[in-house]
Amino acid sequence: MFAESAKEEKIFKGIPASAGITTGFAFVIRNKQTSPNLRLITDQDVPNEIEKLEQALLYTRKQILEIQRKVAEAMGRDEAAIFDAQLLVLEDQTLLDEIIKYVKTEKVSIDYAFKTVSEKYCNTLESLGDDYLKERIADIRDVANRVIDNLSSPQSETLDISKLDKPCIIVSHDLSPSTTAQLDKTKVLAFTTDVGSQTSHTAILARSLQIPAVVGLGNISQTVKTSDFLLIDGFNGIVILNPSEQTLLKYGQISKKQIAIEQSLKEIKDKTPTTKDGHTIVISANIETPDEIPIVKESGAQGVGLFRTEFLFLKSTSLPSEDEQYQVYKTVASELKPSPVIIRTLDLGGDKFASHINLPNEVNPFLGWRAIRLCLHQIDIFKTQLRAILRASTEGNVKLMYPMISNINEVIQANEILEACKDELKSKSIPFDPNIEVGVMIEVPSAVMIADSLAKRVKFFSIGTNDLTQYTLAVDRVNERIAHLYEPTHPAIVRLIHETVQAAHRHNIWVGVCGEAAGDPLLTPLLIGLSVDELSCAAPIVPHIKKLVCNLDYSEARKLAGFALECEFGTEILAKSKELAEKSAPELFFLNTNNP
Repeated sequence: MFAESAKEEKIFKGIPASAGITTGFAFVIRNKQTSPNLRLITDQDVPNEIEKLEQALLYTRKQILEIQRKVAEAMGRDEAAIFDAQLLVLEDQTLLDEIIKYVKTEKVSIDYAFKTVSEKYCNTLESLGDDYLKERIADIRDVANRVIDNLSSPQSETLDISKLDKPCIIVSHDLSPSTTAQLDKTKVLAFTTDVGSQTSHTAILARSLQIPAVVGLGNISQTVKTSDFLLIDGFNGIVILNPSEQTLLKYGQISKKQIAIEQSLKEIKDKTPTTKDGHTIVISANIETPDEIPIVKESGAQGVGLFRTEFLFLKSTSLPSEDEQYQVYKTVASELKPSPVIIRTLDLGGDKFASHINLPNEVNPFLGWRAIRLCLHQIDIFKTQLRAILRASTEGNVKLMYPMISNINEVIQANEILEACKDELKSKSIPFDPNIEVGVMIEVPSAVMIADSLAKRVKFFSIGTNDLTQYTLAVDRVNERIAHLYEPTHPAIVRLIHETVQAAHRHNIWVGVCGEAAGDPLLTPLLIGLSVDELSCAAPIVPHIKKLVCNLDYSEARKLAGFALECEFGTEILAKSKELAEKSAPELFFLNTNNP
């Protein structure tokens, strides 16, 4: 992994954007400047220039949608949603009107006008000194450069680093989200940039790609040259140019520890997740596509706690048929049996849209016509999916659950439709499991308040901590401006989880957690202490959560939960949970405290 260097060592400290440690030779990218020349036009040329703009906007939209599709398939819909911001730039009528006005008044070509006006737009936002707006400027510039390229050379491609001929570390002033999304992991070992933050779209994509990254380094792109030897520490935000033999030795030892940790995680693959004092829970995986089955098996997960079915609808240009859905659900169930597979019914709306389902434009889409609400109105779509799930249930390990339940009537109506689907299959002599277990997602505070009533009608609960936190705290979880208010350990969230668990156990049903909190090792002691029965997270995280569970004392986790239920401050709850997590499995956290 490491090589010697006799040159003078230089250390750069930046912002850790994506974890990991690696070494390699630099490939410095001097950012392409899209600067069209000034070209004057006549009044007669104006309509033609506007037509050029319309065609360039259409083609740019096509490019971004294709990138978004690839990201959704490779990384998931949350990462793909990043490009919604870029699509909105193409529809910013204020910006487009100003560009057209500039063409008409100054009699200049459309590419020159687009560059001039969009840059003025960005400079104005930059001058406001708002960190959130600064991050969005990267999206505007990324889109603007694409449009200008398409205006100057129709259907040209922007910077393409997806076809590098050998592995390297990318060094650049900045990387656009669209460029980052297309990185080839076999060729790009890591990347570093002069600008950026942990919440930038580029950083988010780097974490999804599991490529080490350090951003906000100031002027590293001007200091480092192509073929310089670098060491990247994405855990602590450090880049070392020409690392010394001593530094390489130190990081070599860290690398050995990292390998040892990975080996220890493999060794517990088939171990039952049981605390040191004998308390057992289930650790499952969240998936979106059948392609993830090998990762689920490799992780040691005890089944699928959340199968997000939206991907079938989002990746298709038309509604997936009953047979298409059945084949997908059957494949997952048969490959993983006898382990359970929990299939969540369609959860569209909010931040997830399918072009072939006519969802209305809403002021507050997260509070609008989405998830179970949509399904209870689009009954044909809902029944098609339910029949497909029922047919797959003959594998013997399929369960289903409804998303975003907020009242009893929704469960009653959904179950009535489910029974109607059973009758339809029965009339055609199509086999299914008549006793398929049905559960509900607990994602809104009202569901917690009526959990006792819900528990009488279902076999299990699954807590979606992402939405439960968002709706309880009135915090948009994708808005960096208020990211500090999004707090999974807020006392209100802790108490809502506790109430949900208590209600479930009173009625002898089990309760899991399938939101992001379930995949955060720092929160594992707290969730275990609150007596949840299952944790379901991304498959690569499963071994880490299992290791932590096996190293925990349930009695200590219970004491932590007791403290959390009395505590007034989320920061104190997080600190206590972190303390217990690090005490129980320090090897899982040592890299984050390393500081060479």
